[in-house]
Amino acid sequence: MKTQHLEWWGRLFRLAGVLALAIVPALATAFEDTMTERVRACTTCHGEQGKAGPDGYYPRLAGKPADYLYNQLRNFSQERRHYPLMRSLLSTLDDAYLREIALHFARQSAPYPAPILVNASAEILERGKALATQGDAQQGLPACARCHGQSLTGVLPQTPGLLGLPRDYINAQLGGWRTGQRRAQTPDCMAQVAKRLSAADVHAVSQWLGSQTPPSPYAPALSAIQGPPLAAEFDCHAPAVAQPLQAKATLAVQDPALVQRGAYLARIGNCALCHTATNGASYAGGKAIATPFGAIYTSNLTPDVQTGLGQWSADDFWHALHDGYSRDGRRLYPAFPYTSYTRVTREDSDALFAYLRTVAPVHQTHRVHALRWPYSEQWALRIWQKLFFVPADAEVAPQTAHGPPQTAQWKRGEYLVNGLGHCGACHTPRNRFGGETAVLLGGAHIPGQAAYAPSLRDPQEAGLSQWSSKDIVALLQTGVAPKGSTSGLMSEVVRHSTQYLTAADAQAMAEYLRSLPAQVAAPALSRHQASAAEASVQQGGKLYQQHCAQCHGAQGQGQPGAYPALAGSRFVTATQTVNLVQIVRQGGFTPSTAANPRPFGMPPFQLLLNDRELASVLTFIRSSWGNRAAAVTEFDVGKRS
Repeated sequence: MKTQHLEWWGRLFRLAGVLALAIVPALATAFEDTMTERVRACTTCHGEQGKAGPDGYYPRLAGKPADYLYNQLRNFSQERRHYPLMRSLLSTLDDAYLREIALHFARQSAPYPAPILVNASAEILERGKALATQGDAQQGLPACARCHGQSLTGVLPQTPGLLGLPRDYINAQLGGWRTGQRRAQTPDCMAQVAKRLSAADVHAVSQWLGSQTPPSPYAPALSAIQGPPLAAEFDCHAPAVAQPLQAKATLAVQDPALVQRGAYLARIGNCALCHTATNGASYAGGKAIATPFGAIYTSNLTPDVQTGLGQWSADDFWHALHDGYSRDGRRLYPAFPYTSYTRVTREDSDALFAYLRTVAPVHQTHRVHALRWPYSEQWALRIWQKLFFVPADAEVAPQTAHGPPQTAQWKRGEYLVNGLGHCGACHTPRNRFGGETAVLLGGAHIPGQAAYAPSLRDPQEAGLSQWSSKDIVALLQTGVAPKGSTSGLMSEVVRHSTQYLTAADAQAMAEYLRSLPAQVAAPALSRHQASAAEASVQQGGKLYQQHCAQCHGAQGQGQPGAYPALAGSRFVTATQTVNLVQIVRQGGFTPSTAANPRPFGMPPFQLLLNDRELASVLTFIRSSWGNRAAAVTEFDVGKRS
């Protein structure tokens, strides 16, 4: 009897243990709307609290000066620091949210790990110590401590500490400064220092810094070390060199209401996104637009007399939008979407031109397009326009599934989508010569990029006929809606353009998009495809529970307002998988908008999983919780365009 009681109690305790194991993960993954949750896309690589990644390459964020962190986030976003994953992760976030992220990590105080043992001679370590603490007067090198603080823990408000950083990371950053891959605004003192360091000195200083035990408490100093004046090129706090004044156009007095309307239209047309180069002046052009025929560089829209629109008239500007001709009679390449802008009314063209005349003039010579022959020839453009371009006044009014347009609101929506908004420039498929096909907004791959602009007609892609107008408006103005959210290039469109739509214009676009006739749905998954994916599904299920379930839920249910549901998601089950692959590979945030200023993010899992593992996770997601879609292969994941 006693033995039976013991067995009974043993079974009870074992059952209790199983229940406890089941309950603890549930409690551990309970969702809380905090900054810690919102920056999960950062801590996946940089470690919990930003205490540094385990591989020695992704640096510590915790406790660094907030201004320093903010400046580096902006540098990545604006490509002054070159790392594509960071650029894609941050490109949809505004400065206010970047500053909030910086403040969050600056307030963290996670303990520092013990330094990694180095295999360097005493002579090398002594040289590294001397460079860090005393400098080298003969080589004109200031000590690291001169700017980074006597204890090398940084100086407020924006100089980072050097202790506690992995040796490999220090090596990589000094290498970036030396080669110009990393740079700062003038005066770029770190570039000057790094370029004077020999390879042996870079090795010595990184070995010594990486071998030092960080002090406790670790805190930046209030001011830098005082000493003899530094050479001018090392004075990081010197005022920036004044830029030469640009030639100004003679501007007529503009009607303020017309200019204000033009500014709104420029936002809706997203003009600045294409006509502003990386680190360039707004609207000054020079940005490369990839095409299947080579690179086309955008033109200068500022009112500079020599290189911009300073000598253009309103008639010239209208001619470019409506007919595809420049002021000097040259035919324009349709990368400038005059195939859509031809629908823009003369009144709106004049308002746009009036606004652009108020932009600060910038003297910037136009870069020559890098196009293959014969696409570089004007006669080829003449043939192209003859075959594929019809000015708006010769077009037939479009039809919808419900017949001709019936409301003024629908007409306004059609005008915004197919004219000024030029949605078809991405979402309409093109033939081998770059001409748009008859399937308006039928979905297309973006040239030169691993991205697909989904069909706005197909209900299994991005067709909106079954969405409410309210949800479409939410997607356009915030990037987030109950049935889906934007990612990649579309998130940039929302951030820079559609979030600024007036309520009336957003509603008009929603009415038009809902009216588009549906295409034939994509084919369903076959039994053969499902069978072939079984092994991948099993592995993917394990990886999903390990890496994805905490945010997206054990059953793919997601977290409303934070992480999208994967069960029943057409983004997940779409026939074209390139966008799904890219968001899992590269991560990203939904856009910062006025109505959603602090979006949640997705980590870049290419840093954690190889292509085979990523393919198995995606195959599991596409075949679970009622999803029925084809397997994703390792080849699909490995494609870069």
